[in-house]
Amino acid sequence: MAFELMHRDDLERNGDWSLVRRSLGVQAFGVNLVTIPAGGQIPEHDETDRDQEELFFVLSGSPQMVVDGESVPAPAGSFCRLDPSHRRTVVNSGDAPADVLIVSAPRSSGYEDMGWA
Repeated sequence: MAFELMHRDDLERNGDWSLVRRSLGVQAFGVNLVTIPAGGQIPEHDETDRDQEELFFVLSGSPQMVVDGESVPAPAGSFCRLDPSHRRTVVNSGDAPADVLIVSAPRSSGYEDMGWA
């Protein structure tokens, strides 16, 4: 098939994680959707060993991005891009779940600007 289309409710899951990359067979970059429950957080990590740049997009909720120990509010609609070396986590101190889309790729992936975007 030339494309894959799947609703988020049909994605393979592992706990709070919807495994977008695995479910759709994406090979060029990482992409997952995580629902962080109230009072929860994703594992703190960096991407130095894999030299991956990460992009977080907050779809719902009002979590905080914690980068190198500094907490910054990231309400729904917020984007956060991180170089590989920074320690990062997303913490949800709110009363409602937060949905966060995470996309990553090695900086050496060879992205080429399309010119119009």
